[in-house]
Amino acid sequence: MWAWIIPILTLIVGLVGGFFIGVYYLRKQMEAMQSNPEMLQQMAKKMGYNLNKKQMQQMQQMMKNQKWK
Repeated sequence: MWAWIIPILTLIVGLVGGFFIGVYYLRKQMEAMQSNPEMLQQMAKKMGYNLNKKQMQQMQQMMKNQKWK
């Protein structure tokens, strides 16, 4: 019986832990993008957008207003 319970519990703990680590990492990346316009431009290009200077400023302002905590 323990041969079934232990692997299932470790899988659940691993999935939950991985989720929270992923969320933490994503938040840190988004916070770094707020102060680094090159990272923001790079992310936009990966998504298929080419931002001009005005759009970049709007995006930075929007991200600064966003609550990450």
